[in-house]
Amino acid sequence: MSIHNVSSFTTKIFKPGESAPRGKKLNTKGWLQEAALRMLLNNLDKEVAENPEELVVYGGRGKAARSIQDFQKITQALQDLEDDESLLIQSGSPVARIKTWKNAPRVLIANSNLVGNWANWDHFDELEKKGLMMYGQMTAGSWIYIGSQGIVQGTYETFNEAFHQHYQGKTKGKYVFSAGLGGMGGAQPLAAVLTGACFLGVEVDRKRAEMRVKSKYLDEIYDNIDLAMKSLNNHLENGVAKSIAIIGNVVDILPKLLERKDFKPSLVTDQTSAHDPVYGYIPQGYSMEKVEQLRKENPKLVEKDALVSIAKHVKCLLELKKRGVPTFDYGNNIRAMAKKEGVENAFDIKGFVPEYIRPLFCKGKGPFRFAMLSGDQSDLKKADAALTNLFSDYEDIQRWLKLAPERISVQGLPARILWLGYGDRLKAGLLLNQMVKNGEISCPIVIGRDHLDCGSVASPYRETEAMKDGSDAVADWALLNAFGNIASGASWVSFHHGGGVGMGYSLHAGMVIVADGSDEAAERLKRVLTFDPAMGIFRHADAGYETSQQIAREQMTGEVGVSSPHFYPRNLKS
Repeated sequence: MSIHNVSSFTTKIFKPGESAPRGKKLNTKGWLQEAALRMLLNNLDKEVAENPEELVVYGGRGKAARSIQDFQKITQALQDLEDDESLLIQSGSPVARIKTWKNAPRVLIANSNLVGNWANWDHFDELEKKGLMMYGQMTAGSWIYIGSQGIVQGTYETFNEAFHQHYQGKTKGKYVFSAGLGGMGGAQPLAAVLTGACFLGVEVDRKRAEMRVKSKYLDEIYDNIDLAMKSLNNHLENGVAKSIAIIGNVVDILPKLLERKDFKPSLVTDQTSAHDPVYGYIPQGYSMEKVEQLRKENPKLVEKDALVSIAKHVKCLLELKKRGVPTFDYGNNIRAMAKKEGVENAFDIKGFVPEYIRPLFCKGKGPFRFAMLSGDQSDLKKADAALTNLFSDYEDIQRWLKLAPERISVQGLPARILWLGYGDRLKAGLLLNQMVKNGEISCPIVIGRDHLDCGSVASPYRETEAMKDGSDAVADWALLNAFGNIASGASWVSFHHGGGVGMGYSLHAGMVIVADGSDEAAERLKRVLTFDPAMGIFRHADAGYETSQQIAREQMTGEVGVSSPHFYPRNLKS
């Protein structure tokens, strides 16, 4: 097909906020480079990013490039990059193009990584002010953010499992309460509604809430608590799943809600950017204008006031837990920040991974995602239909692939997320590659995942909280994930520090692979999409989880091969 040929091109100047190129015409010397260029631009598309002018994608200050100059140098380098070269990125700044080989990653990214004793916000902030670092979050600095959709299914899976555990799966007449509708938190209202429940959230920034209404992730906005509760109670009585936001600071709003007899949420969590008290969380009494000014003039004051507010916030969450409402941390490190401020029992609130998601991780299951480089929504529809047929025996996948096209608006390049396990990610990747090869899909497809995955993160307050063998803080697994994906031929690989929980609390790896329809791509897909989820099996089997050990025993202790890695058991039960 013509899409596999390198087209003649003229070097272009790209700007943050503009949409990624669409269609078959290349701006680079190959589709792997083109994919990286388009996904970087897609991260910063004004339909996708929180603040593209400042290069911020989501999460307070999760950036795609360190500076405008670095952004322009990266886009230039990607246009110049040969098929046997790799571009090195150090915290959002291009370092060098090096000669590698065709099956090597085209881009290698390291973001926000600091030596352990210096891995804190104070040292990071000094380096950032000097222009030496940027915060990459998870998918912001690794160029595989696909808008709020990227976390919708994970949030849906979490809420769904919580309702099953606590309410036998019944969601009608129930609601989730949370705060924070920017970035990743923007997925919460829609995820709750998709389970059949209502949602009540608090958002301090009206613009973010309005953005969620525009993208159809949120149904209603109110400035008045009484009006919001009246609407919510009406929806609950009628059994209609709707999402509502109250504009205000959660530290002002939640204490007032706690005084009301009609405030009876079924699940409670939080997705404010509490991991970053300076640039993420808005202190009580601060307007958006005030916080933006003081972040520049007196960041230490902002941090101090934010920690005070976070402590109040967590005390309210603990009160809800005391009242018997299932209350859990959704991975924003709010508990650690509150404990720092003196809330000694903050960790009485459990994390969402050990409570609801780890059983999926033990099966190598996690957030498989893909984006259509064509920009054509009909290509996404074809992919959805093919995957629906491929996974016809999976009730959860059938339900998701029915709901997602109906309810999830496209932000930037058409994309889909689908939680798939070991073996199924490979099947999906090879199917998509074949569809490109056959011309059923008009352009190559980018396949990636969140860093929040089964075998790619060391994060003792989130993904690896309360591991069975106490190995919560062992970061070797995340490094091995990055190394293995590089060796397997991923199209670009990233390794970050901090993510959604902040400096000093997490190390994590990301990978992306391009399905361009070629036989070479099929071979790379076989290696990468076998190894990557298998890392989750290795990690959890080693820690003593029986589900992972069973999979390892059945599929990973035979002959070494592409489809069957060999697992060397440490504590494998016979």
